[in-house]
Amino acid sequence: MNITQRMYFGQFPLDKDRDRRIVFYGRVSSQHEAQVDALGNQMQWYDDQLRYHPNWQVVDRYIDEGITGTSAKKRPAFMKMLSDAKCGKFDLIVTREVCRFARNTVDTLQITRELRNFGVEVFFVSDNIWTMDGDGELRLSIMATMAQEESRKISERVLAGQKISRQNGVLYGSGNIIGYDRDKVNRTYVINEEQAATIRMVFTLYSQGYGEKAIVNELSRLGRKDGHGNVSWSCTKISRILRNATYMGYVCYNKSKVNNYLEKKRINNLDETSFVYVKGNFEPIISEALWHECERIRKSRIVNLRLPDGETRRKGIDSTKYLWVAKLRCRCGSSYRIFNWRKLKDGTPVFGYQCNMRTVNPTRSFVLAHNMTEQLSCDAISIPEWKLELMAKKIFEKVWGNQNKAILRACKMIESCQNGKATTRMSAAPIQGQIEKIKKRKLNYAAMRADGELPREEYQALCKQADDEIARLEQELKALSPAPEPQTVSSDMKAIYDFLSQKVDVHGARLAPELIDQFVEVVTPIADYTYRWKLNTGCKKSKEERADLMAVSEKPILTFTIDFETAKRYREANKMPHQFRRAAWTDLTVEVYL
Repeated sequence: MNITQRMYFGQFPLDKDRDRRIVFYGRVSSQHEAQVDALGNQMQWYDDQLRYHPNWQVVDRYIDEGITGTSAKKRPAFMKMLSDAKCGKFDLIVTREVCRFARNTVDTLQITRELRNFGVEVFFVSDNIWTMDGDGELRLSIMATMAQEESRKISERVLAGQKISRQNGVLYGSGNIIGYDRDKVNRTYVINEEQAATIRMVFTLYSQGYGEKAIVNELSRLGRKDGHGNVSWSCTKISRILRNATYMGYVCYNKSKVNNYLEKKRINNLDETSFVYVKGNFEPIISEALWHECERIRKSRIVNLRLPDGETRRKGIDSTKYLWVAKLRCRCGSSYRIFNWRKLKDGTPVFGYQCNMRTVNPTRSFVLAHNMTEQLSCDAISIPEWKLELMAKKIFEKVWGNQNKAILRACKMIESCQNGKATTRMSAAPIQGQIEKIKKRKLNYAAMRADGELPREEYQALCKQADDEIARLEQELKALSPAPEPQTVSSDMKAIYDFLSQKVDVHGARLAPELIDQFVEVVTPIADYTYRWKLNTGCKKSKEERADLMAVSEKPILTFTIDFETAKRYREANKMPHQFRRAAWTDLTVEVYL
């Protein structure tokens, strides 16, 4: 126990005029010029105090610039001061006032008690509080509570200011967005044409069925540069681009929030229904229709997983992998499972598919060799994923080789079937969806009110606005007319044509997964290198209707063979790096049924 500790615990009387080894602590909450000047004034004020206390020997000065006082852990100089105090470097901390030391009542009392245990006293000059005085802790508690209350009021003022900023479409962040340059004078964005071309390419490829990894590979192949001028792409960068509403001309708010005004821990908001979109004053790079189409595809590739502790996490799914698991059915009647066929040199996995019966049971040759007559078995070989994609591409090329003319002709036929003027009817589903979103928004308001982020008056106003909107939408639901007969339903021919033209693009490197999912019913390897494909007319069958997927009663509508040269050209077009040898190739026979 050192001398200071013995004095505090009553072995010596405390003497404020004794020689003291002291440190000064100063803090300002921002790096604004006025605040920096205030910090200089603080330090000068501390120097003036030395004239009144000749017994003070200054050991060090600790300064935090541009840092909040609501959390001690966020202040590096403060934390270093506490560490030095534990090492006995000094025995007195001098600070101007309680709010410079901490704005959190719990932190203030906890830290001063901890320092007292190490024989270190804190002197708050303006408040004339010595923490080792008899009433020091009581007076400190009162002043710390007042400082904390001031932080709460500041937080409310900041939240109110942010609300006004959102209404005015103020741009947050550094403005480091690929595709735009920040115009600081006019406080807006200006399109960077070179980068904007890359952004348009990303959204176009994604809308055509490309995944994030495939887009990364394509951009790298074309040498497209990112926002830093490097050819360095990742799935994370592509995901951020696809989720950024700035590219359709909107500013998105409420993507994250602070948990409370004391900890100020920023939490990402995963509830995308609570995002606030405000039309910006800058030119969009892509259309709203394209952005919303990509957003629909992105959400279809995400599933919500509930963890054992009740927390919900989002997880992406590879639609292509699970697509083939759903479509494949072995000739033995079993389903298929996916596995890693191999890995390329760059670590990219190559997938294959294996019959589940073959996986869990002995091979057919083993069963026959050992006369195991009652043993289940299957001799179907594994299928690499690229062969399935190749067969699908060739089927749709042959079936829909002139799809553009066929689509236009089909649209005209549908349009000609309408009697007179087409009558439009608003669907109830979008309105019900809007009602559900507003109800979720009300729950978010309640949570924000409970956390102290929304004042009572603002909370009541927002709830009233939400209730009025729900009432209006419910009136619209009641006003909807009954569903008309199928033959009188009018369709937007242009929308149908645009959608099919985009998805039925069979001349690209790969087919869109949505196309395969919609029109392929089942794929069955009836022999090692002979495959039977059953297509449908675009209406997927229910689980009950899929009972006998392998049965066929008619002749195939199409039969063809894929030779080595065709497979080689496909692999080259998709830049598959693995060696492809003629000696290891066996032609594929494809039968197509409807």
